[in-house]
Order: sequence, then C-alpha cells, then structure tokens
Amino acid sequence: MLQESGLDSRSQLNRLMEQYGSSLLRMCTLYLKDAELARDAVQETFIKAYRHFEDYRGESSEKTWLTRIAINVSRDMLRTAWFRHRSRIDIEMLSEKPADFAFPDNTVLNEVMQLPAKYREVILLRYYEGLKLRETASALGISEGKVRTRLDKANGILRDRLKEWYYDEEP
Repeated sequence: MLQESGLDSRSQLNRLMEQYGSSLLRMCTLYLKDAELARDAVQETFIKAYRHFEDYRGESSEKTWLTRIAINVSRDMLRTAWFRHRSRIDIEMLSEKPADFAFPDNTVLNEVMQLPAKYREVILLRYYEGLKLRETASALGISEGKVRTRLDKANGILRDRLKEWYYDEEP
C-alpha cells in the first residue's frame, strides 16, 4: 500500500516521520519514562517501518501501524536487563511534556503512569493519542472487547485513586 503512492521508500519515510514523529515521541516518552530512550525507540520504529514497507497492507491506518511498531520497540526496550536494573526517572523530570496535555498538576499523569502496563497502554493510546477503539485494538494486537474491558478497569482504578484529588468537596 505504501509503495502504490508513487513515492520512493525514502520519501515515504520522510513523510511518515514528519506526520507521525512527534506523536510517537510523546507516546514513547510516556511509555518509557525517559526522553532519550524515547528518541531511540522512535528512531528504531522508523528503521523497522522502512525495512518493512512492503509488508504494510493497509489493513490499518499508517498511524496505527507505526504505533504498533513503536509499542513493540518500547516493550522490547523495557525487557532488556539494562533497563530493568537502571534507576527510574521520575515522570516530573521528563524534558518533553505535551503542550496539549495540561493539568493543574501532574497528579493524573503520575497515576496513569503507575497503572500496570496493559491498562496504561490503553489509556495512553485511547485518550492521550486519540486513537479509536478499533485502532487501539489493532495497535496492541488485541480485540476491541479487550480494549473496552481494560479501559473500564483502568478508569475504575484511576477513579478510586483520584477521588480526593478530583472532588474538592466532601460527597
């Protein structure tokens, strides 16, 4: 599908990087909790995409395809022994915070980042990246029903953890 556009692979890669690079960088930064590792993950994502242009069949959007690659790259990075043993950077230390993701403080973001990975992923993709349920499911390689279940569970956890933060008054 990418090859049918009449552009060569390098032109297509440049277009994809321009169009989706910032979004993937934000997602990887949140996922990995490290801006430098996120840059590496995005670079690896585009390298893998370039190598597999011929495998893209258009069954999902380009953004969904690239997001799935980025998630897999990030997961692989988290599995490495080096990453498991290094000290974790506090989320407030991240140098790149998305401008359109503003809260009075970092409470909500901190709680999202404390969720187990399977719940954090669906929250970040659905609400932060704005993917539709179908796209989120495709990016994660799970069913739409499983995405809905994980979103419900994650929202319940966040509701419980944030009830004092969210409500200023006693019920």
